Amino acid sequence: MKKATTVQDLIDSLDGAVTVIGNVLKVQDQFQLPGKIEYLVNSAVFSEGLTRDTARWLIWEIAQEIGIYVASIHDLYMEIGKGAVPTTFTVPAMNIRAMNYNTSRAVFRAANKYDAGAMLFEIARSEMGYTDQRPLEYTICILAAAIKEIYRGPIFIQGDHFQVSPARFQQDPDAEIQAIKNLMDEAVAAGFFNIDIDTSTLVDLSYDTLDAQQKDNYEQCAVLTKHARAIEPDEIIISLGGEIGEVGHKNSTVEELHAFMQGYLKETEGYTGISKISVQTGTSHGGVVQADGTLAEVNVDFDTLHDLGQAAREDYGLGGAVQHGASTLPPDMFHKFPEVGTVEIHLATGFQNIIYDHLPPALVEEAYDYLRENLKGEWKEGMTEDQFLYKTRKKAIGPFKEAWWSLDEGKKEEIGAVLQTQFEFLFDQLNISNTLPLVTELIPQVPMRISRPTEAAAAVEAEDVSDLDD
Repeated sequence: MKKATTVQDLIDSLDGAVTVIGNVLKVQDQFQLPGKIEYLVNSAVFSEGLTRDTARWLIWEIAQEIGIYVASIHDLYMEIGKGAVPTTFTVPAMNIRAMNYNTSRAVFRAANKYDAGAMLFEIARSEMGYTDQRPLEYTICILAAAIKEIYRGPIFIQGDHFQVSPARFQQDPDAEIQAIKNLMDEAVAAGFFNIDIDTSTLVDLSYDTLDAQQKDNYEQCAVLTKHARAIEPDEIIISLGGEIGEVGHKNSTVEELHAFMQGYLKETEGYTGISKISVQTGTSHGGVVQADGTLAEVNVDFDTLHDLGQAAREDYGLGGAVQHGASTLPPDMFHKFPEVGTVEIHLATGFQNIIYDHLPPALVEEAYDYLRENLKGEWKEGMTEDQFLYKTRKKAIGPFKEAWWSLDEGKKEEIGAVLQTQFEFLFDQLNISNTLPLVTELIPQVPMRISRPTEAAAAVEAEDVSDLDD
């Protein structure tokens, strides 16, 4: 893998395509960029210090110059909530955990084929640590992939499950909420203009009334909503999501939706609120793994999903209900989500599984050896080795990131082709063809320049996210 060792290496690599004078970047020939971008993105991820950060700045500014821009999907969801845009498609929210640049390239190839623009790239609070991807790096890899594949238009990047740890909240609520505020600050600065606030972990079903059960949930969601509004850039309304039921637990009800929303609206009076609501309808993150390593069959309650989405739109003007934990569902289920008016669906583990299925066997075994040695504490009594490895293998992504990025081009193309086929299938089933003109019209580019770095950014201290969802 080729990467820069100095800032001057980066500038020299762009000769003929881009000029950089001080803090000002100009694109001279955008058609040369696809041939030059891989060196930049490798440097943005694997170089060090100021060289790394300058590579990130260059990619951000080049994208801005050629009409690739980070944006909020808020206006689209509000138009759906008003009935101005029909509920005939479901927006895929894709957690790109591994080989970000290569995987995102596959997304954009599929999007170009279908003229698709109503799609989200996302990463959860928990994923940032074990995939070794802080927000700015995550954004830059996606922008670089768009440059490589000659995609133009808004790109929606989302903080998924910005989730409250119930244990830490019980111990020190102010500190836990401040930790999420700090993450929001970092993410918004990196172009995450879509954030899923997940305070559903605070729902307490031991109370007799729905309001009491949802009270901590809606109050803390409101606190984080107000913080998002305080830090959002001019001319941008960050798209926010709330959640009424923790994924993997009991199915949500319309009555719970009303209890949450009525309390939330009182707490956020005078503020722009959420644009969607996440619900539980029978899925779990990553699927339920059986003893032989295969996934158990899942039954999604599509009637509940329909009723919750309809209530969210008709009673509160939201875009609708959001389905989590869906990437490992049977293929014949996906067409049903737009049929019942699901506004957004979250997809993660299935893409990770494709990569594992197509990595060289020696690299997979090396990753598994790492898990056996370093995560043995998560091998619970009664768990088979297949169950343990499937459950934990996402945590090998960060430690083996550079090795996977450094695969030979033929292997990366093979993996990218399989991923592209899956993205094309999903885009077709979720009916997002021809949505790029729609989102481009609704969500024009807001100039969002960042300053050229003069010194290396400080590293962000890792946090304990072992009890959080993906």
